[in-house]
Amino acid sequence: MGTVNKYLSLVKFSHTIFALPFALIGFSLGTHRFLLDKNGLVDSTFFSSISSSSVAGLLTWKLIWVLVCMVTARSAAMAFNRYLDRSFDARNPRTAIREIPAGIISPNSALRFVILNCLLFIVATWMINPLCFYLSPVALFVILFYSYTKRFTPLCHLVLGLGLSLAPIGSYLAVTGAFALLPILFSFAVIFWVSGFDIIYALQDVEFDQHNDLFSIPAVLGKEKALKVSEILHFFSSVCVVAAGVYGHFHFLYWVGIVVFMGMLYYQHSLVKPNDLSKVNIAFMTSNGIASVVFGLLVIADIFVF
Repeated sequence: MGTVNKYLSLVKFSHTIFALPFALIGFSLGTHRFLLDKNGLVDSTFFSSISSSSVAGLLTWKLIWVLVCMVTARSAAMAFNRYLDRSFDARNPRTAIREIPAGIISPNSALRFVILNCLLFIVATWMINPLCFYLSPVALFVILFYSYTKRFTPLCHLVLGLGLSLAPIGSYLAVTGAFALLPILFSFAVIFWVSGFDIIYALQDVEFDQHNDLFSIPAVLGKEKALKVSEILHFFSSVCVVAAGVYGHFHFLYWVGIVVFMGMLYYQHSLVKPNDLSKVNIAFMTSNGIASVVFGLLVIADIFVF
């Protein structure tokens, strides 16, 4: 296994698919707002003085830096989680094959990788705009702090959701330099969505968590009640995307996206039962990946087509 592949595996790079479409939704909302009403933006004076081609170039560079932020922030968070949990992972048969306990990547190398990605993230935010740069320590604190939460609270799933929810609002800020309600609604949708499916994923480690004084909603409430909590969180996520659709005056494509998104949430709950966890990975990766990608594409299309 090559060095790059080792680190891609360490951070489960394929899982970037969950938050990335929501980041692109936030960026698209910001771009649409800018194109419709330059005077409503922080950078309006500067942008109105340059050509359309230059504006397109600047927006392209902002998109590139947003993508750099997404990759580096998530890589730092995942690698730090693997570094901090390495002793637990070594004792858990399900996770003992991960890169650090298996000896594929040393703990010190993983920590250096975390630091490098944090620095790259800060540089990328500095390249975007001052507000994103000033908020970068807050974002890093949230996504890194998550790794400690399982040691003292079963609400760790919500902290993970909060970390990923920074994607749409952060991408919107990258373009506009200002907060707005619509991307915040999408951020709340991400909080409830991610928290819900992380509870489903945590069902695999109930017994291990209970015997090692680790907290999760399944470990505290049991599998059946945990699935009920997950369903409630996914209901709230659905409410948020519906509220965003109404508030944002979206059109047909958006509502098709909602049908797919909500359908995938229902589908993953139909796959997982308290006494049958054989399809957890399908529920976790496949259904949520489809929900995120299809919903994201349809929302972005709706933003720019209508």
